[in-house]
Amino acid sequence: MALKKLTSRTIFIIGILLALFASVVLNPSTVLAMELAEATVFPTFSEFSTSVQDGRADLVRGVYVSNVLALPIVQQPYGHGSFLSEEPEAITQFRMASRYGTTGLLAHNYLAGASFFDLKVGDEVRLVYGDGKIEIFVVYEILRYQALQPHSTYSSFRDLDTDKVLSVEQTFKRVFFSDGNVTFQTCIEKDGELSWGRLFVIAIPKAEYESLAWLNE
Repeated sequence: MALKKLTSRTIFIIGILLALFASVVLNPSTVLAMELAEATVFPTFSEFSTSVQDGRADLVRGVYVSNVLALPIVQQPYGHGSFLSEEPEAITQFRMASRYGTTGLLAHNYLAGASFFDLKVGDEVRLVYGDGKIEIFVVYEILRYQALQPHSTYSSFRDLDTDKVLSVEQTFKRVFFSDGNVTFQTCIEKDGELSWGRLFVIAIPKAEYESLAWLNE
């Protein structure tokens, strides 16, 4: 996909979403919700799929990874590009990422985003639409970045594997410009700083993953 020029307003909104408002402190009700979620029996895919369907063929309503996560997806309201759900067991779809070919799935690291750390390369990811349609992806790569200015919407990011430093615009293009991928995003906590870094888990269409695996044999 050809890289497009991003406006300053777009970069500002991108910066806000990459920040994920992670400075919010855990409270007792959040801790209780997380404990209850851990105690819940993991649903089958059929059970989960049925639970999130609402007839809307144009909207992704849930994401499922066996024994890792089974979460409903909420949409950002129009005109509110920085919205991020505070529901303990819900993921927010990043509307702007859709413009660049990616299904962006965001969550706080102290809520549903905690489960993103359990994702592994090779995991199968299933998206469920409101009408029951299913799209299947496979986790292809996991990226971990340090935010050099954790609370700035214009922070640059250092790749923890390569030490390469990327601007907020370069980071956005790296993880959200695609031809149909799914990107999970949450923050990485370190030394008490909830927004110290960012985790990006990128899943590609299953057919593409299988073709790459065949080429590498």
